[in-house]
Amino acid sequence: MRLSSLASRRHFEKVSAYVSGIPGDGGKIVTGGVDESGRWVVRPTIVTDLPLDAAAYREEIFGPVCVVNRFDTEDEAVALANDTRYGLNAMVFSENLSRAHRVSSRLRAGMVWVNCFFIRDLRTPFGGVGDSGVGREGGDFSREFFTEPKAVVMQIQR
Repeated sequence: MRLSSLASRRHFEKVSAYVSGIPGDGGKIVTGGVDESGRWVVRPTIVTDLPLDAAAYREEIFGPVCVVNRFDTEDEAVALANDTRYGLNAMVFSENLSRAHRVSSRLRAGMVWVNCFFIRDLRTPFGGVGDSGVGREGGDFSREFFTEPKAVVMQIQR
């Protein structure tokens, strides 16, 4: 597997702090972790058994870290997914199209991918809800997101 470095030392230190805190918070790193090579690399990391109040569970990490939870019902899965102040995107994996539609509509996220990740047509709106951002970009939404309308009124003397 080819590994890529994170963008900066600061970003690496932020992601590494989340990963290094997982065992102390009671979570289990199933695979991945911080690469000790000194190259600012965090290997793709899968975490289980992390308490719902742990920092790596509650925050947006923006690194290759995936926390996996168990659930018994669809309602429980939606409640777990929505129990955050963030909502940039979500993913639903299901063979049942009706369930995928039903769950997607209940998720509090700016974009929901079903059975895929990060497939994006730049003409569709993109942006988060809650503390994951304000507004939308993409397609017609970009014009409003990246511009500030201004009115200029003049009276011309004759």
